[in-house]
Amino acid sequence: MHMRFTFILLAAGALFAQTESKPSFEAAFIKANTSGSSGSSSNGTKGQLVMVNQSLKRLVERAYNVKPYQVTCPEWMENARFDVTAKYPEGTENPQRPAMLRTMLEERFKLAAHTETKELPGYALVVTKGGLKITPVEYAGGRSGTGVNSNNGLVTMELTALSMPDVADAFARNLDATVVDRTNAEGKYSFKLTWNNEDPNGGPAASGAAEFSAVQNAIATLGLHLQATKVPVQMIVVDHMERAPTEN
Repeated sequence: MHMRFTFILLAAGALFAQTESKPSFEAAFIKANTSGSSGSSSNGTKGQLVMVNQSLKRLVERAYNVKPYQVTCPEWMENARFDVTAKYPEGTENPQRPAMLRTMLEERFKLAAHTETKELPGYALVVTKGGLKITPVEYAGGRSGTGVNSNNGLVTMELTALSMPDVADAFARNLDATVVDRTNAEGKYSFKLTWNNEDPNGGPAASGAAEFSAVQNAIATLGLHLQATKVPVQMIVVDHMERAPTEN
């Protein structure tokens, strides 16, 4: 009786260990990029991820699925660049992919990090006094996402079947600022916005206030407004990272 009970405990322990194992790539090849180029690329095709000339800081951003200002790290990590080719296990879902990259950084670069919450200047996406001028769309699991095109200062942003928190995130990425949803609007929305980043004299507008004003005017047509506020932001603080990976 005692031996049988011990076996059950050991079996349960083994099952728990399998359940708790970290998501990881089937294989990953990492090579330092010393080209000196400022360009970089990232593509996921045929079950693999191919990243070229990515800084270690950018890899951390992707691994935690956060924006650049959310990562606090040593300055050298912005200049250390690598090429990465990694193979996903069969059946990998998109939400699992950042965790796999995080596991790779922990195993190959000995990444150690912790999270902190800071109050930072940002914006709340709110509905104007006139009310929301767009209505939810019918969504049955089809295409959704964000597309942004810029041509000679003219910017077009097209959002398809996104919830308001995702809409806020799209504006955050475009403005490189923290934006949180406080519209209380439910459902998913599709719309297209166009604004001009040229100043009145015909030259390119300086980034910052001019671009923000253009975006603010564009979203007003939707019955939305970006209201300055303090926003709690989760920060990723890198405690340790090796400058070179373990061997492939």
